[in-house]
Amino acid sequence: MKVADILRVKGGTLFTVSPDQSLADALKTMAERDIGSLVVMDHGDLIGMLTFREVIVSIVANGGSVGSSTVRGVMDDHPLTCTPDTEIDEVRRMMLERHARYMPVLTQRTLMGVISFYDVARAVVETQDFENRMLKAYIRDWPAGEEQTAPQTTL
Repeated sequence: MKVADILRVKGGTLFTVSPDQSLADALKTMAERDIGSLVVMDHGDLIGMLTFREVIVSIVANGGSVGSSTVRGVMDDHPLTCTPDTEIDEVRRMMLERHARYMPVLTQRTLMGVISFYDVARAVVETQDFENRMLKAYIRDWPAGEEQTAPQTTL
């Protein structure tokens, strides 16, 4: 399974933010849209990611207040990225190594979407469920009289 398969099911809705936008405005967008991340774009290029992780660190550092922080001062300016052709197992490994919950998907420099760790986990579970159903159907349809027995060994 590839990232493109997740994006196809997930849809193409993207939420972005400008690096010079206030953190308070970005948080309002995240709360209104019930999303955990925003892609930071500048002149059509991805330059960072803003997630609740960066927001929490910033608020703690600012004494419990958002203050006058901008997205640029808080964002992760080196986010993990992948392509639509990246295998899900590779994405899972990358996200686990970096403790990343969100990953932008790029085709060259074009933003195609964002996948979350939840999206990846759901895709893996759905694949496993499908494989389990297929195996159960195969076992249920096993031809009569062809039961497998354990090989006999003699000592």
